[in-house]
Amino acid sequence: MRELVRTNDVVWLSWLQALLSDAGIEAVVLDTHASVLEGSISAIQRRLCVHADDHARALRTLQDAGEISSSTP
Repeated sequence: MRELVRTNDVVWLSWLQALLSDAGIEAVVLDTHASVLEGSISAIQRRLCVHADDHARALRTLQDAGEISSSTP
């Protein structure tokens, strides 16, 4: 699994998952439970990850949609 983004914005994560799903890319949100347990200080962010083989295509998909910058690793 390779990380695409890290955030606590659940609406944006859902939107990114929908974009990737439409492109035929399976995405998984990691650290959801740890983020909730940690409380309101937002120290642990949720991570949107994809399979390593889909990483480059997923980045392109999100960049083409204007959701992440081209400088995102």
